[in-house]
Amino acid sequence: MHPHLHTPEVQQSCAEVVAALEECHARGFLWKVTGNCTEAKHQVNMCLRGLRLERTRQNREAAKEKRERIKKVWQELDDNK
Repeated sequence: MHPHLHTPEVQQSCAEVVAALEECHARGFLWKVTGNCTEAKHQVNMCLRGLRLERTRQNREAAKEKRERIKKVWQELDDNK
């Protein structure tokens, strides 16, 4: 299951590959069933994966900074006892 393809983030980064997939799907059911859209789908998946990995990296960094701030506050509280 992939995220929505019409979000601003996806449209900025993956617009070309999403458009290629939609164009392929517009050709009809038999076109999709025979595997003609597989490469376009793979490209969309790789683009979305890149976005997800970047989001994960940013979230991990933010969590690390938050943990450091909390640790510093607790240390200050312990020092003031």
